[in-house]
Order: sequence, then structure tokens, then C-alpha cells
Amino acid sequence: MAVVKFDVTRREPVLDGAPFGKAGAYEKIVGVLHFATNPSLRANEPIADLGLAPRNPQGLAESSADFYLLRPTGGGNRRLFLDVPNRGRKVALGMFNSTPRSNDPTTREDFGNGFLMRQGYTVAWTGWQHDVPRQDGMMALAVPRARGISGRVRCEFRPNARVATLPLADRYHIPYPAAQLDDLEAELTAREHADSPAATVPRTAWRFARTVEGKTVADPSFITLDGGFEPGKLYECLYRAQDPPLVGLGLVAVRDTAAFLRFGSAEEGNPCAGALDRAYVFGVSQSGRFLRHLLYLALDEDEEGRHVFDAVVPHVAGARRGEFNCRFGQPSLNATHAIGSLFPFTHAEQEDPLTGERGALLRRLAARGHVPKIFATNSAAEYWRGDGSLVHTDVTGQHDVEAPANVRVYLFAGTQHTPGAIPPPEADPNTGARGRHRFNVVDYSPLLRAALVNLDRWVDEGVEPPPSAVPRLDDKSAVPPESVRQVFEAIPGARFPDRISRPERLDFGPEVERGAVELPPKRGAAFTTFVSAVDADGNEAAGIRPWELRVPLATFAGWNPRHPDQGAPGDLMSMMGSTFPLARTEAERSRTGDPRPSIAERFGSREKYLERVRREAEAMVAERHLLAEDTASVVERAALLWDFVHAPGASKA
Repeated sequence: MAVVKFDVTRREPVLDGAPFGKAGAYEKIVGVLHFATNPSLRANEPIADLGLAPRNPQGLAESSADFYLLRPTGGGNRRLFLDVPNRGRKVALGMFNSTPRSNDPTTREDFGNGFLMRQGYTVAWTGWQHDVPRQDGMMALAVPRARGISGRVRCEFRPNARVATLPLADRYHIPYPAAQLDDLEAELTAREHADSPAATVPRTAWRFARTVEGKTVADPSFITLDGGFEPGKLYECLYRAQDPPLVGLGLVAVRDTAAFLRFGSAEEGNPCAGALDRAYVFGVSQSGRFLRHLLYLALDEDEEGRHVFDAVVPHVAGARRGEFNCRFGQPSLNATHAIGSLFPFTHAEQEDPLTGERGALLRRLAARGHVPKIFATNSAAEYWRGDGSLVHTDVTGQHDVEAPANVRVYLFAGTQHTPGAIPPPEADPNTGARGRHRFNVVDYSPLLRAALVNLDRWVDEGVEPPPSAVPRLDDKSAVPPESVRQVFEAIPGARFPDRISRPERLDFGPEVERGAVELPPKRGAAFTTFVSAVDADGNEAAGIRPWELRVPLATFAGWNPRHPDQGAPGDLMSMMGSTFPLARTEAERSRTGDPRPSIAERFGSREKYLERVRREAEAMVAERHLLAEDTASVVERAALLWDFVHAPGASKA
């Protein structure tokens, strides 16, 4: 057992012991898990540089993680739901319970509709990311370092405003300090757009430093540019760092946390001893890519040879993995030209005819004869950023690649990376980025709830879930993104993106599978990728179509160009989509030249519209893409959407 100690720092009832329906009351347990990983075991072989880690007297590599548990005191449904934190933050309650995110859920509002609790899940989180600062309740992992090793680090920046100084990290994360302030081999380049050639910034124009009270002070964790970084430009800095942390132990921490909770005894300190029969692991965006990497490395088997996970749910991960198991890895890096964009992409085997490579995401797991059930769910945004379709089409764009029998792949049609809000925020709350159009307001949380119920029945009762629903080449529902330009350009006020990026074949050197990465990579030909075809309104035709698309008051897209004030206005934003409301009346439609029938022409009245929504919601329940308990809340949200699109100024894109 790799968990050797559990220090409890806090234990208290949730909501003063108030019950969550039939599941009863919950308690909260917070503490620190201590791990000791054996480098000589097969289960740990994939971890990069594990052989270089300092060892304790027993020959084991030690690490420790922040831990948080919500446990039903009456037993619950005997299922573990392990939510892999996203950049140190808890995500599952926001996604499934439709509540604002909280890193320490305490109030009734923090638990939202109580879905996961009412279902009886034991919900757990563990720190896995070494560079998360321990602030604001974020969760991190303390890992050893491989001393005496140096290597290059690559940072990418795209500021939304002119700034003089940036950290050598993604937003708030702890940077890798530059090994030398005067490193003459360090490079800084700038590109106007994602696919523009890189221009080298003279070394004399920038330095490892930050601005303090108007003065420039040397600092190996920051970069300062004379004249400032321009908004919208893509900057890339390459520099040398020292003593890399063992990033890959984050994968082990997630696996061994689940193993401890599922198999550990009360004598070993397990608060769930004897209470769990199943283990499901869920990750969103970055942590969804993390789960794809965990599957790729076949890290579902613990040190005692037990299969840990019954089901894995990588959500909005697209076809990428990430820097989760490499020397000087940056787990939060979301750059396109990174090792997360490497072949293979599909769950099943395929060959890249340009390189001769063969592979599958699940090849190692299949070779061992055990593959957990997998639900791969994506929004339209992952398709528009260029990689979503690679999960289920071949790299040349000629054929659909069918998922194995234990895998389902779903597109939540017409959605953006995160569930939409009514009204939408003015800027992306994570980055401060603004779009040219209003953000997408489609809320896919009801689809996730239904998916989890389907997945649980599949694992526990053998009930087959609905078939995969994605854009396909064989029925022409998968199309090049450029092919839908004409539909969107006909919508008044809509600005179709100037540039569509696609992942490229990348070469990081011969040791990349061992975790040693050569930077910058050699770049090759782009992969062929697709998006969903659209209907006459511009709404996506493939995938699971939510009620917002079935009874449309707007066109909902998975893309949104950058706001002109933040630079590069023809480039796509990261993650955010668009809402293009329909004209409210026939007269308004005629005045603006909108080809889409107006709301009044479609529905006549608010009451008739809401009745249509109810009927479509009931149809989705029959299809098992919506839970019956969500029907009433869907109609309530439809009323909010009606009011939103009829508010003054709502018709402007």
C-alpha cells in the first residue's frame, strides 16, 4: 500500500448533519496523505525519473498530498467518486451539483442541488500537482526532486493587456526559476497569431526580473520586457532550470489515493474502510487530460496488482494529454505545440502513414487485459480548438475510428468548455479574457448528471449506455470548420474566426517516452480535424443536442473570437463560445437581414415555447440523456433564457 500515513487535520459534520435525501447525512474529513512509492515495482515503471528520486531507509520515494473527503455517514451507495482537482481547485460539485465552485464546501449554496450527495457518492479530492501554491484552499502535492539535473523549460504567454512583467508559469503557479539570471542561451520569441512565424526578441531587450515599486529587480521566477508585452501576441520563453521535481508522482498519488480508500483498512487510517465497492475517477479540462495520460500509461493498477478504477471520465479533454510525466513538466501548460499534443489520440489502434507510428491510448491497458469503462465527453470548444475530432477520426481525416466496446465518446453539441451561465459574464473568470460576442449560455450540467447515472448502471448492472454520439465522416456530420463560415457570416453581427488552428506532428527527440524532452520540438505536418456540421440556424447537428438546440432561441457556438481591445481579434479565444440570439419578431428579422426565422414565427408565445421545451426534455429523458428529476429545472432555465433574449439589447451579437 503506497499510502503509509493519513494525518487528519479537521473532521466535522456537513451542514450540521442535515440529510441529503435517502443518502442521509455527510461528514467532511480534511488532512494530508503520505505516500511511499517503490521504484522497483512494475506498477511504477512509467514514472519519469523515479529512479533518480532520493529514497528513505526502506528504499522508497516519499511524497505527500492535501486530501479532502465528503463521506456519507450512513454508508451511501458504496461508490467512490474521485474528482481530480483542476489547477488545485475542486470541480465536481460545480459540474454535477450546479453550484458555484468552492474549495471548502460549507454552506447550503456550496452543495447546490445536492446531486452527488443524494446519489450517495463518497466524494474525494487529492493534491497531485507540485506547482500549485497552498492558498485559497487549493490542493497540492509535495514531491522529491532529482538533484543535479538541468534542462530546458518552455513557457508560453498571451497577455490580454500590456504588462511589463510576467511570471515564468501559468498564471498563479509556482515557476521553475531560471538557473542563471544571465543565461545567454535563453530565448524569447513573439508571434502575431498562433500560426505566424516566431520573431526572436533581442536578449538585451528582456531579463529575468520583476517590477517592485517602479523598480526592476532581478528575479529568476519572472521575465520583464522593455516596453512591455503586447496584448494578443503569443510569447514563448526557453530557458534552463535546475533540479526537476518528480512531476509524474501526481499520477501515482491519484491512483494510490483511490486504492487506499477502496482497499485500505481502518487500522491503516482509512476513513472509508469496508464502505466502498466501486471507484470512479473524474477530471475536467486539465485534469481530464491528466486522466487520458493516466490511461495511456496504464496507471490503474496499484503496487499490489489490484485494478483500482472501475470507470474513468475525462471531460472536455479533447484528444490531448499533457506535461504530467516529464522532466521539468508544467502540468498546467495548455500550449498546442507541447507533448500533450502527441500521437496517439484514439482509444483504439491506428497508424499515422506520414510517420509510420502505430498506437492507441489504451494499448498498454489492453495488453494487460483490463480496461475500465470510459466516458469521454467534450464540448464544441475542443473541436474548434482543433483536436476534439482526433478522439474518433484517423489522423489523415479519411475514416472514423470506432471506440472499443468499453468506451463511449460524446459531444455535447453547441456548448463551450465550461457550463454556460445566464446572464453570461463579461469576461472569462479564469483568465479575464473577453470575447467579441456574448459567451455561450448553454448549461451542459444536466447532460453530465445523466451520463454519470448511465455510467454507474453500466458498471454495476451491465446496462449498456446510449451509443457514442459524435460528428462522423461516414454520415457527413463531421466537416472542416471552414465549411460552416457562410452560415455564420449570414448572422447579423457575427464575426467568424480569421484563423482555424490544427495540431501538428511534433518531434521532441528520442527520449520523450522516458520523460526527457528536447525543446523546442521539430514541427511537421498538421493533422486533419473536423467540427460538427450545423443546421440552417448554425446550431450543431451531431452529438447529444441539449434542449437549447432542440428548441432554439439563439445559435450557440463553441467558438468566440478575441475581443479587439485585447489584441489578435481574428484569433479564437481559449475555451469560450458564443450566443447569437434570434430576432424576436419577423419585423426585426427583416430589418437586420437575419436568415433565421424569428422567435415569434417559431413559437408564437412564451407559454408555447416553454411547452415545447417540456416536450423535448421528456424526449431526452426517454433517450437517457436527461434525468426525469431535471425536467422541471430545465423548464425554469428555459424561462430565464426567454427573458434574457427578450431583454433590451439582447439581439446584438
